[in-house]
Amino acid sequence: MKRSSRVLSLTCLLPLGLGVLTACGGSGSEVSGQDSAAGYPRTVENCGREITVEAQPERAVSLNQGSTEILLSLGLADRVVGTATWTDPILPSLREANSKVPRLADNAPSYERVLAEEPDFVSASFESTFQEVSSRDDFADMGVPTYLSPADCVKNNEGDGDGARDEPLEMSTIYREIEELARIFDVEERGDELVGELRGRLDEASSEIDASGVSMLYWFANKESPYMAGCCGAPGIITEELGAKNVFDDTNKEWPQINWETVAQRDPDVLVLGDLTRESQTAEEAAQKIEFLENNPVTKHMAAVRNDRYIRLSGAAMNPSIRTVDGVERVAAKLREFGLVE
Repeated sequence: MKRSSRVLSLTCLLPLGLGVLTACGGSGSEVSGQDSAAGYPRTVENCGREITVEAQPERAVSLNQGSTEILLSLGLADRVVGTATWTDPILPSLREANSKVPRLADNAPSYERVLAEEPDFVSASFESTFQEVSSRDDFADMGVPTYLSPADCVKNNEGDGDGARDEPLEMSTIYREIEELARIFDVEERGDELVGELRGRLDEASSEIDASGVSMLYWFANKESPYMAGCCGAPGIITEELGAKNVFDDTNKEWPQINWETVAQRDPDVLVLGDLTRESQTAEEAAQKIEFLENNPVTKHMAAVRNDRYIRLSGAAMNPSIRTVDGVERVAAKLREFGLVE
C-alpha cells in the first residue's frame, strides 16, 4: 500500500520532550504550513503529561482492544496502522473496519514491532501494556506522542497485580477518553455522537430495574488463583447501575486473586464469567469456568452453580471500555431472565 507523503521516517523523529511530533525538512514533508491549520497543534493533559500532536495522526498504533474499538467507533480505521492485546472477537459492528487494520500481536507486541509501523501516535488502555512494550518515555524520546486511558490514570498502579482504586470508576471517565481521542484526531462531532449513543443505551438498560436484592461475583480468569472483581472498576459500574451488590465490594483492588473457600463462603446469587478468547491464563472461556465450578467440591454446592445462574461477558466488557455499556445491558437482561428482578 502506498504511504501518504506525510508519513514520517523514524530517522526524522526528534525527541522533543513530551511527545511533540516534528519532521525533517525536505521536499517530502508537508507537516508544517497547511497541515498546521484546523486548530493544530493540539495539546491534551493525560495522566500528568501534556501530549501534543502537530497534526491529525495518520499512523496510529493502539496497544489494547479497548482503545482500538474506540478509534474504530470514531471512524478512524484508515488512520490506524496496528493493534494489539486482544481478549475477545471484535464487535460485529466494527468487524469490517477492523479487517483493514493489521494486528501486530494478540498480546503485547515488542517495541521494535511497534516502531516498524512508523507511528505518529500510540494509545493504550493500561499502563501495564506500555510497560510490557517499553515505556511512554521511550516513545517520547522518539518523538511519538502517547495516550493512556484516563480510566487507568485514576487508578493506583503501583506494586504487583492490576492496581487499586481509591474512588469508584464512573462512565464519565470512559466518555472523557472518547472525547479526548476525538479531539486529538479532529473528529469531535463523531465523539459527541458516540458518547450520546452510549449514554442513551446506559439509561435505557438501567432504568426501571432494581437489583438491590441480588448479589453477584465477577470472575475474569485463572482457576488456580482466580481474579475476581473488587469494588470499583468496570464491574463496579455495572453493579451500581443496576443497584446490585458485588460480594467482593469490600476490596478496592481492581482484580484481587481470591481463594475458592472464600468465594464459596460469599455464595453470590449470580456468577458473571469472563468469556475470553485469548490464551494467557487458565479458564479463559466461560465454558471452562463452568466446568470447573460444577466439578470442584468447594464450589459445586454454591447457589449460583446449583441454579445455573451464569452470565457470560466479554473480557472487554469487564474492563473500562465502551463495552462496559454492553455489560450493563447483558447483565440486566439475564437478571430478568433468571426472575431475580422484574
